[in-house]
Amino acid sequence: MTSRGSRIGTIVVAFLIGLVYGALGTVGHRTSWTIGEIAVPWGLVAALVGVAGLLLGIRLVAGGRGAAAAAGAGIVVAVAVLTLPGPGGSVLIVGDLTGTVWSIAPALIAVLVVAWPKLPKPRPRDAETLRDA
Repeated sequence: MTSRGSRIGTIVVAFLIGLVYGALGTVGHRTSWTIGEIAVPWGLVAALVGVAGLLLGIRLVAGGRGAAAAAGAGIVVAVAVLTLPGPGGSVLIVGDLTGTVWSIAPALIAVLVVAWPKLPKPRPRDAETLRDA
């Protein structure tokens, strides 16, 4: 397989992984613990941390922005499609604060991960500096 074919394959696989994670995150984002009068949306927190971890991992492993952008697009597509009402009129993403955060935050995280500048590589020290140390 050529380098170009390998890159396209990586982008397609990243998009599919994003689709799957977006669907799973959408299903689990409503989970919460009730402690007294306070509901802690741990499903939303876990899903958003997972989005950030997935996209960062893909960017680091794939070595570029393309695969991370494809995975982010997959997540956003899954969330957008699952926002629509189903055949019976039921929805997975309700229009409350939790649903609104889940609808917007994955896209913002994807933009941050993809737009984050590449860190400069450390320069190797001169042979003289190593010898003097």
